[in-house]
Formats: sequence, C-alpha cells, structure tokens
Amino acid sequence: MSVRLRLFASYREAAGWGEKELPYDVGLTAGALWSAVAGGARGLPDLPALVAVNGAMVARLDEPVADGDEVAFLPPVSGG
Repeated sequence: MSVRLRLFASYREAAGWGEKELPYDVGLTAGALWSAVAGGARGLPDLPALVAVNGAMVARLDEPVADGDEVAFLPPVSGG
C-alpha cells in the first residue's frame, strides 16, 4: 500500500527528486504528505501553492488520500 508523490519545477529542484512512493496510512491527507516533503528539504515553503490528487486540483490540504493515489505539488505559476 502506497501513494505516489510528484514534485514539479522549483519544488523538484529544492527537494532533489521529482517522484517518490511513500507508504500509505489510513487517514492520510495531502497536507500530511506536504509536511513530510517540506520537513526534509530546504527551500520549500510551509504550504504548497497548488495540489492535485489523481490529476484533479484540490482546494484544501486536508483532502484525504487513498491507497494508490498520485499527489502532485506545484509551485506558483507565472507567465507573461
């Protein structure tokens, strides 16, 4: 039982990895996963800019995560 984490752009660079499998625990949330990621990497903010679970953007960090889910964290997007 596991979840797949994906980091993009500056988050990937700060953490030094882009994809990881982590063990799944009942009651796991997107916010708990971010805390695990941010706690082990310098240069990551306390809160991610954008979060997607299985390709769908979520508005809350307390979004539940299920076994086999993919959770992606994306930094702020700028353009011009």
